[in-house]
Amino acid sequence: MSNTNDERVVLTLDAGGTNFVFTAINNGKAITEEVRKDSNAHDLGLCISTLKEGFHKVIKLAGQKPVAISFAFPGPADYPNGIIGDLNNLPAFRGGVPLKAILEEEFNLPVYINNDGDLYAYGEALGGVLPEINDRLEKAGSPKRYHNLVGLTLGTGFGAGIVRNGDLFIGDNSTAAEVWLFSNRYSPNVNAEDIVSTRSVQRVYAEQIGIDYPNDLMPKDIFDIAMETKEGNKEAALTAYRETGRALGDTIANLFTFIDGIVVIGGGITGAKNLYMPSVMEELRSSYYPSNTDKLPRLVQSIFNLDEEQDCEAFYKDYSKEIEVPGSKKTVSYDPLPRLAVATSRIGASEAISLGAYVFALNQLDK
Repeated sequence: MSNTNDERVVLTLDAGGTNFVFTAINNGKAITEEVRKDSNAHDLGLCISTLKEGFHKVIKLAGQKPVAISFAFPGPADYPNGIIGDLNNLPAFRGGVPLKAILEEEFNLPVYINNDGDLYAYGEALGGVLPEINDRLEKAGSPKRYHNLVGLTLGTGFGAGIVRNGDLFIGDNSTAAEVWLFSNRYSPNVNAEDIVSTRSVQRVYAEQIGIDYPNDLMPKDIFDIAMETKEGNKEAALTAYRETGRALGDTIANLFTFIDGIVVIGGGITGAKNLYMPSVMEELRSSYYPSNTDKLPRLVQSIFNLDEEQDCEAFYKDYSKEIEVPGSKKTVSYDPLPRLAVATSRIGASEAISLGAYVFALNQLDK
């Protein structure tokens, strides 16, 4: 795994349906001002020209030769081969466009393109919450360490990425971790994104007060209503975030069962974590009532919320003990508490994506 502190320069891009934001990174940090350009998402020729112009300008601003271009695109694509397919917010690419080959021809540099959720998770695994957790465990004297992580992004959409033992897990079609298509036990007729993203907060609030949806109220407005800094129905606002948190908790519980790693949440909704996280944790700590037993915990592992100090104290505690090996004088160390944690991003989704893009390029070059 490459160190995030590296003198090599990598060009990166935050690609959205409205704007492209270009920058250059070394030592894990941006070294140029952001270059913003209209994406021209409706016109392929204009869009490709915009990409070329943006990267050329960043090279000039950086004042030194980059070693690679590495960036995220939203939505499904053939990422290993750099072919962008049908994207709702970038319609110019419909039908398949070999963007990697186009940019490599223009700049004579290796180009790496990944899903934004994947790079978010990668950044958190390399320079975000995962090293923070392992550092605190070491300082606490605990032998426990974590190597697997799921990064979730909450906003207008619901995305994810998986990192396993320091490597991105992208699947055979480069479409692993499409959590937005998960089913959910609270609304089985819609996909998870519909009841976890910003529109969940908006729709539930509208339902609670009997107004039409969609409307002009944004999640921030509903948060302010819940916090009594804006006029409105406080209980309806609290319910909107509570219901969204419950659905999010269901998705996270399913992820915990097969990834068995840390979950970190980033994106636009995280400013309201105090409103939705209690419902998330209630779901993660809930029980089943199967026919062959009275009660069964939903998860094998104990789950801790690292945004809460009391949970942090319990999570980072060293539970290991020495147990005897029968028939000998030897002992082995045993930690009897399987545990996982959910946390809100400390560095933010945008920085994590940039860091992920940067280190991904360096790792590929070093291979």
